[in-house]
Amino acid sequence: MCGIIGWIDWKRDLSSQQEVLGSMTQTLTPRGPDAEGYWFSPRAAFGHRRLIVVDPEGGLQPMSRQRGEHTYTLIYNGELYNTQDVRSELQSLGYHFEGHSDTEVVLVSYLEWGPSCVERLNGIFAFGIWDSKSQHLFAARDRMGVKPLFYSEQNGYLLFASEIKAILKHPEISPLIGKNGLAEVFLIGPARTPGNGVFEGISELRPGHSMIYSNNGLKIYQYWALPNNIHTDDLSQTSTKIRNLFLDTVQRQLVSDVPIGTLLSGGLDSSAITAIAANTIAYQGKGPLPTFSVDYADNDKYFKPNDFQPGADGPWIKRMSEAFSTQHTNCTFSIPDLVEALKIAASARDFPGMADVDSSLFLFSQEIKKHVTVGLSGECADEVFGGYPWFHRPDSLAAETFPWALHVENRLQVLSPELIEFLQPYDYIRERYEEALAEISKLPGNAPVHQDSRTVKERQREARIREISYLTLTRFMPTLLDRKDRMTMATGLEVRVPFCDHRIVEYAWNIPWEMKALEGREKGLLRHALTGVLPEDVLWRRKSPYPKTHHPAYLQAVRSWLKEIVADSSSPLLPLINLPALEDLMKLSDTLPSGRPWFGQLMDIPQLFAFLIQVDFWLREKEIQIL
Repeated sequence: MCGIIGWIDWKRDLSSQQEVLGSMTQTLTPRGPDAEGYWFSPRAAFGHRRLIVVDPEGGLQPMSRQRGEHTYTLIYNGELYNTQDVRSELQSLGYHFEGHSDTEVVLVSYLEWGPSCVERLNGIFAFGIWDSKSQHLFAARDRMGVKPLFYSEQNGYLLFASEIKAILKHPEISPLIGKNGLAEVFLIGPARTPGNGVFEGISELRPGHSMIYSNNGLKIYQYWALPNNIHTDDLSQTSTKIRNLFLDTVQRQLVSDVPIGTLLSGGLDSSAITAIAANTIAYQGKGPLPTFSVDYADNDKYFKPNDFQPGADGPWIKRMSEAFSTQHTNCTFSIPDLVEALKIAASARDFPGMADVDSSLFLFSQEIKKHVTVGLSGECADEVFGGYPWFHRPDSLAAETFPWALHVENRLQVLSPELIEFLQPYDYIRERYEEALAEISKLPGNAPVHQDSRTVKERQREARIREISYLTLTRFMPTLLDRKDRMTMATGLEVRVPFCDHRIVEYAWNIPWEMKALEGREKGLLRHALTGVLPEDVLWRRKSPYPKTHHPAYLQAVRSWLKEIVADSSSPLLPLINLPALEDLMKLSDTLPSGRPWFGQLMDIPQLFAFLIQVDFWLREKEIQIL
């Protein structure tokens, strides 16, 4: 993986902008600690930071290819999992390759197929190509949005980069936040509306989209969307297809020229990846597989089972490591380290994020990087196969809002009356919610009601689950993918997410809910498909989310820190909060956490305090001006 920065300008000669582009590129050094490269021309300039994973010599960037009198130059962040397939097809068409990198395959695929090349790529990517023949930039992002791409179109020029911090380093771009940006941070955050860059003048290229920027302006195209097909496979066929796709996906994602391991929580998703990876590398004679887990000091002492976290992970991690003979490393972090890393996490993400859920992943990634450069992780199985509680709870299904943020009042209670009046929170959230629902296409070919054997209630439930699935895939999952990318890449660790393979997502999208929730279990179909891959007890274990600390010292630490912040009259947070309400909340001790998370499953009142700490730090660090 890498960090990329591009600049297209119709008024300036960019050949003389080495210093500015160099400064912008340096902000992405953690993403690419191994190498640096630049390319300049009058109209276009690229900067690149590289994390070497495949073909150290043949994958140097920026990469140019000549065709006749014209030059095509690529800057690329990502990993292709069908590199050999596409390379073989291009070789059959007469193309020659100098190395074995996926970078060269992406560039040559553009030479042959132009913008439609993205339709042939299976992987995670964000890239830009300067086409000297057409005098335009072509840029694209992978279907699921695993790799980031932000851009800013100004008067006569365009900037694009892996992270917003690189764009903000341009001398003509200021860190401005208006009404829309404030609403995203305080009402939608730590999620983000797709395409919204929060900062004024900065946008995100949405997943499954590409763009062309020429002297005629910017045009954005959607090249991929979830397919709407009637699912005709029976349970046996569906289970076999899921199993085969998943096996193929994990095996493809084990390709690497550097050490590789898996993140193992002991849950279904990471255990399935670990089992396939361990068996594959053992067959190749490369074992044992390095595996890694995260925990917190004294967590066993303070852990209490609840609806979201029914049991501790430790015994299951040990069970998996022993069953598949992995070389396991358990990474345990102290509360002071976790709290201190809140600032690092916000800086890496460019926004206030998921508080200690982010900071712990940053610390975890640091430790993993000491052993391997590439990891495989189990994110997105819950989104694809319906694993979250909100797929199953009547109150979540009935709520006419985002089901992971039902308790809006928990966040509004600490916002200033002026900010609430300015943002009109319920209107903003409703607009974003209805905007998302409007994107959902209806299934074609549904039978007339009198021919449908299901009851009206069953049909309504199926339709609602489809809505919840779409919201989760397009609004919640990007939050976790952003977290995974920023926290891992901030340490120079590449993490791959097999459940995000678009072939799996496409196929699972149209599977009826009664089949996905086989035997009344969350991810019941996936469990059925993985029979024989995992031990039975691991296979049918109840879901437990990413581990968080249960130590009361964490609440005490973030509360004390937040008290210091609000006592500082220069804090930029003060005009945005309801100080008396926040002080009352901070006085409580026996009722925290509340058991009513304000976002997802893990973000309760202690995380709300940590989030506000991150907001204060973010406003100061970025020197943000609120319009």
